[in-house]
Amino acid sequence: MTSSDPQSTSLDGELTATLAAFAARAPAGQGEDAAGPLLVASDFDGVLAPLGDDPLASRPTPGAAAALARLAATAPGRVRVALVSGRRIEDLAHLASPPPGALLVGSHGAETGEVLSPLRDGAEDERQVRADGTSARVRLIPVALDAGQSDLLAEVTAGLEDVAAPVEGAWVEHKPSAAVLHTRLSPAGPAQAASAAAVELGERLGAHVMAGKNVVEIAVTSTSKGIALDALREALGAPAVLYLGDDVTDERAFAVLGPDDVGIKVGDGETLAAHRVADPAGAARVLTTLADLLGA
Repeated sequence: MTSSDPQSTSLDGELTATLAAFAARAPAGQGEDAAGPLLVASDFDGVLAPLGDDPLASRPTPGAAAALARLAATAPGRVRVALVSGRRIEDLAHLASPPPGALLVGSHGAETGEVLSPLRDGAEDERQVRADGTSARVRLIPVALDAGQSDLLAEVTAGLEDVAAPVEGAWVEHKPSAAVLHTRLSPAGPAQAASAAAVELGERLGAHVMAGKNVVEIAVTSTSKGIALDALREALGAPAVLYLGDDVTDERAFAVLGPDDVGIKVGDGETLAAHRVADPAGAARVLTTLADLLGA
């Protein structure tokens, strides 16, 4: 068995049975009285794509990409696929190369979008973004900040740049409504000190602080993956939700899942999710198994 091959990663019987029960909730048809589609949502980094030192080199595993494409192509009204990430939505759309029909949530819910299907010449709010060599049209809904939020974002960004400057390997990512300190490439001691300083900065400025694996994000709007997942469920009228995540920030998504939903933690660590797989290969196997069960 090799972790690089998603087909070699078998699922335990309990998880397989749970996926079968989830798939059975997919609506049989369309119409005014039909239930909404199942929502299959996933984080990107560490779930669909292995974690790496270069965030711009992240790509979904072939197994995950193929399974997402199959799920997104399922008969209309049965399934909707969504990627829910802390990344800027433009980066998410470019790196993940999501299939037509996929919903996109970036910056922990501050940004939303959709990969349009069928592909067509787009309006001004559509842009061509894909990293796999193909073209697609993605409609992105921009973030609107008021003057106070814009001023706060500038203060947060400047403060994080000061925190990162003396720390080897640390850098600051700029988002439309947040700034993020990255310390994955930094020595452990300085990284911990910088992360603590970033948290203190955000709390002192009254911003919204989210700490994850080697990152501290300070946002000027109140968002979370849980809020985003609830919004997607409501908009679609989804009877059940499946969510895959690996990070501390994904726990907010697991926290809003109900008894008919499925939460799957990818990797180790404490979690609210009822199920777990070891790595992105396991996540790809989950999606492949679900596509098989749905006849996608």
